[in-house]
Amino acid sequence: METHTLETAGADLVYSVRGPLLAVDGRPPLFMIGQPMDASGFVALAVRFPERTVVTYDPRGLGRSVRKDGRVDHTPRTEADDVHALIEALGVGPVEMFASSGGAVTALAVVAAYPADVTALVAHEPPLITLLRDAPAAVRARAAVTEAYEQRGAGAGMAAFVAMTSWKGEFTDAYLAQPPADPAAFGTPTEDDGSRGDPLLSDRSWTVSDYRPDVEAIAAAPTRVVITVGEESEDVLTGRTAVATAELLGQRVSVFPSHHGGFMDGEFGYAGKPDEFAHRLRQVLDGAS
Repeated sequence: METHTLETAGADLVYSVRGPLLAVDGRPPLFMIGQPMDASGFVALAVRFPERTVVTYDPRGLGRSVRKDGRVDHTPRTEADDVHALIEALGVGPVEMFASSGGAVTALAVVAAYPADVTALVAHEPPLITLLRDAPAAVRARAAVTEAYEQRGAGAGMAAFVAMTSWKGEFTDAYLAQPPADPAAFGTPTEDDGSRGDPLLSDRSWTVSDYRPDVEAIAAAPTRVVITVGEESEDVLTGRTAVATAELLGQRVSVFPSHHGGFMDGEFGYAGKPDEFAHRLRQVLDGAS
């Protein structure tokens, strides 16, 4: 694996390439992108594709990528521009892409803005909450997470986030009337360290979950887009947003093993099923539905 930095006007983007850029079998590089997760979240999945050239990167302002634009918010179109710049700099387009969570939102923006960049996109559980039937309640639930974070710190914010993302079904009045989640009950820190810049818990990534894909542009693109959901996510927030995104694009969601982070091997907490996930991803990239 080789790691490099691409200097752009707005950020210095750190990326890694596993394998030769020009693969001997003629397959294009496989990009793996996330948000707010950086490249470190794809280690377990990348090593399970030894036959492919895999490219990962840290989005601007996250991980090792340093922003130079003076901003702290994260917007899908800006991040799509960064991915396009990386593909152009490597001279390897069009590529195949696996994108997770906010990275799946970025990838949909890439397909809409740069349709020649990606031949196949597997977008795993994009958290597009405004597409939900209960969108107003979901937006209130998201705001409650940020409120807990701003008022009581990261432990309280993460407890609220876990409570929100593990809630089954639509957000009801009963959910919204619950007392604040207790950090101790969720195994998160009870003390406030004073930080308030977390892209997951603050409002810095609200433009990601508020994003509405350009359906016409995606339909016109030559890219094969597959929206996927983990089998354990069926009734929870990101499972429901995946289904809503697929329906918006006029397709049915494709089911994958495990959960939202099912491609990870426990390095960030709740382990998924990376072997089974990689097998399913390989099938879908090869044309299976």
